[in-house]
Amino acid sequence: MSAPRILIVEDSTMVRITVKRTLSKVDFQVDEAKDGQIGLDMAIASAEQPYDLILTDLNMPNMDGLTMIKHIREQDAYRDTPIVMLTTESGEDKKTVGHESGVSTWLVKPFEPDALIGVVGGMLF
Repeated sequence: MSAPRILIVEDSTMVRITVKRTLSKVDFQVDEAKDGQIGLDMAIASAEQPYDLILTDLNMPNMDGLTMIKHIREQDAYRDTPIVMLTTESGEDKKTVGHESGVSTWLVKPFEPDALIGVVGGMLF
């Protein structure tokens, strides 16, 4: 069985590096996008072999995470794909909008690496 494929969509280089390093240590295959538009383009381009999980920030340039998620959820290949919102936003109103847009779960930054692995592993296995 091949390693689960994960797409990280995050405008902060340091957060992308941290997330990729953390998830790669437990043998996940990780691709990166620096904003929602690039993330959407990558997801659509991979629809024949879709990502197993998408991890995204909320606030990004060019396209925010919620807009990206709405477009991704319109793709048949991603209707049931787990999507983790990784953000500093923790308000219930944001979470409600996120879940209505297709967010599977919410992980607030800063996060512990073990918490990230636990959330991702719990969504995939």
